[in-house]
Amino acid sequence: MKIKIRLIWGVSWITLGLTLTVLGIMGRIDSYWSGMGGGVLAVGVLQMVRYVKYMSNEEYREQTDVANKDERNRFISNKAWAWTGYLCVFIGAAGSIVFKLIGREDLMMFASLSVCLILFLYWICYLILSRKY
Repeated sequence: MKIKIRLIWGVSWITLGLTLTVLGIMGRIDSYWSGMGGGVLAVGVLQMVRYVKYMSNEEYREQTDVANKDERNRFISNKAWAWTGYLCVFIGAAGSIVFKLIGREDLMMFASLSVCLILFLYWICYLILSRKY
C-alpha cells in the first residue's frame, strides 16, 4: 500500500515537472519555472526508478528495509541533522557579519533573520520535545 502511494507521488512529480518544462519551452512561464520543472522531473524519474527497483529486486528491498529500520542509521541521520543545524546557524551568523562589513545590508538582514528563525524553531521544538520526553 505504501509503495502504491509513493508510485502515485512519483508520477505526480513527473507530471508536474513535464508541465512546467513544456510551459517554459512554449514561453508561457519564465525560465525559473521551466528550470524548476526540469529538477522536479528528474526527482520524479529517480524516485520511480528507485521504487521499481525496490519492487522487482528482492535483495535491494531487504537491504533498504534493514537500512530504514536500523537504529544505527537513525542515530547517524539524527546526528547529521543536528550538525547541519549547527553549521547553518554558524554560517548564517558569519555571513551576516561579512555582509555587514562589505555594506550589503539587505543580505545581512536576510542572514540575520534566517539565524533568528532557526533559533526560534529550535526553541519551540525543544519545548515541545521536553514535554513529550
